[in-house]
Amino acid sequence: MKRTFGFVLVIFALTVFIATYFPLFKNEIEYRVLKTQDHKIEETKPLDSEFGIVIDNLGINSKVIKNVNPYDANIYQKALTQGVAHAEGTNLPGEDGNIFIFSHSSENFYEAVRYNSIFYLLPRLEIGDIITLYYKGNRFDYHVSEKKIVDSSDTKYLTSNSEKPQLTLMTCYPPGTNLKRFIIVAN
Repeated sequence: MKRTFGFVLVIFALTVFIATYFPLFKNEIEYRVLKTQDHKIEETKPLDSEFGIVIDNLGINSKVIKNVNPYDANIYQKALTQGVAHAEGTNLPGEDGNIFIFSHSSENFYEAVRYNSIFYLLPRLEIGDIITLYYKGNRFDYHVSEKKIVDSSDTKYLTSNSEKPQLTLMTCYPPGTNLKRFIIVAN
């Protein structure tokens, strides 16, 4: 009886582990396969041409939810179940100024891994890599100019007042936690 219970407990724990980490494993494997293939990266059709983000060399293709309050966890967590979030009050593609797009983790660990999986590979971007936004059917390309890890309380990137078109991407770091923020700035 004890052996059966122990076996069931181990199987249950393995199932929870696999279900929790599957999005991360999937992203990592797809990235490594894409990286090892010697072929030209073809242009990806966006999931949503009304507001979408594509980062071809990382295999990222997501809908962007417009005008999400970045200070209200209930609002942004709901938005993040549909894609990544554009911070309310920041600029939109085609405008001069900072566009702020984020993919946060949540306090529930299972959901944290799932929500963070879209931008899980963001730290793999290099200076000069291209990030493409689609907005109202138009394409906007941005080149990565800066990447850094900042304190979770650092909000200066959210309120950046760039006079030129600028894109800022943010995700929690390390993936699945809420300890720090990983920032990408692209022009």
